[in-house]
Amino acid sequence: MRALVLGGSVFIGRQLVDTLLLRGDTVTVLNRGVTPTDLPAEGVERLYADRNDLAGMAAVLGDRTWDAVFDVSGYVMVAGRVPPEQHLDLFRDRCDHYVYVSSIMAYDQTMIGIAPWFEDYPTDRSGMQTYGGFKAVFEAELLSRFERQQFPATVVRPAHVYGPRNNIFDMETPMFLRLEQGRPILLPHAGLVTASYGHVEDLCELMVSLVGNRKAMGEVFNVSAGAVTTRRYVEILARIVGKEPDIVEVPDDRLSQLPPGVFGHLFSWRHHAIVSIDKARRLLDFEPRYDIRGGHQHTYKWYQHRGYDLVDRPLSDPVWRASWNFDAEAAAAAMLRS
Repeated sequence: MRALVLGGSVFIGRQLVDTLLLRGDTVTVLNRGVTPTDLPAEGVERLYADRNDLAGMAAVLGDRTWDAVFDVSGYVMVAGRVPPEQHLDLFRDRCDHYVYVSSIMAYDQTMIGIAPWFEDYPTDRSGMQTYGGFKAVFEAELLSRFERQQFPATVVRPAHVYGPRNNIFDMETPMFLRLEQGRPILLPHAGLVTASYGHVEDLCELMVSLVGNRKAMGEVFNVSAGAVTTRRYVEILARIVGKEPDIVEVPDDRLSQLPPGVFGHLFSWRHHAIVSIDKARRLLDFEPRYDIRGGHQHTYKWYQHRGYDLVDRPLSDPVWRASWNFDAEAAAAAMLRS
């Protein structure tokens, strides 16, 4: 298969490149070339263009075609200045299958308390300026093109993706560090916020398996491996690390006293959401290879191999800007315990 990956530098895109290469596929990566990456020097063709520059994109793409285009960089921070319809015009008659990586954030985020979320539930209507709104607009254009023109598109909506190379640095990486170093773990909402998690390799393997599958054309698929409460999440990672967690309960009436960023964003009530993957199971025979415990065990081994257990400063990604502040967490924990 000849595959074009839009993105490909970090996390999901970078794992997708590995998944394709392991299959023996021919891989081309298109991105701005500004993010440091460890893409193989051989076996991957590099194209450079900014998605917000349509003329530049068209010049780089030329008259080339691909069996599959995997759009991993279609989010507002990278592609937000070009309407989705103009971007997709560039790929008319250029690929046999366009696979778009959306997000659970494309759902209407007011559906708190409804579980699970199915693919035909309402989507975010906040518009092109927000992360979820942009994803929803892009999805709608893809599905409309399929209906009007049979444009060969599939949308995948992963929930909370974790795993090797995760560049959202307020998820498993700081949690492993807190546990290893015996630091306090602030737990709001009685630890009952429940979120869906999926391993990056499962997501990428599913995306590659979609190509050419007529059952997938014009469809949206949730991708996850199950849901756990935040308390259970901490307990699972603590057992993997082999440490007892120092949990500090955060009563709801004291949340307003805390500075931002003293617990991971997935611990917030806004991320209380469970997705159903029944559709992917039924139409695609999808079954995640990693459950939540097994996937985090795999991730922890990678984390240790990369020396992340020796990190002595907060990490931050230039796109997501998520990080941690252990000093602020310790101060908040002391205040709550006083």
